[in-house]
Amino acid sequence: MRVSPYNQQILPFGVNIRPRLRLSEVERLIKLYKIVVPCPSRQTLIRMCEDGTFDTPGSPVRGSWQVYEDSFWKWAAVDPANALVS
Repeated sequence: MRVSPYNQQILPFGVNIRPRLRLSEVERLIKLYKIVVPCPSRQTLIRMCEDGTFDTPGSPVRGSWQVYEDSFWKWAAVDPANALVS
């Protein structure tokens, strides 16, 4: 099994697994890395999921929005491997 950029696992036969982040984890990462200060509200983040800013697997899963990790890091324009926490 190989790992591509943004931690996407590439399995045999070209099957690609995309890790997901819950919206609460997205909030935590925005605050931790100070990507946007102040952190956008939960409603703003939900709106970003709905308008396609974040790539999501679809509607909320069990009432909780999920965002593909690579989509979040692309939006943040931060390489997770080189991100520094201050």
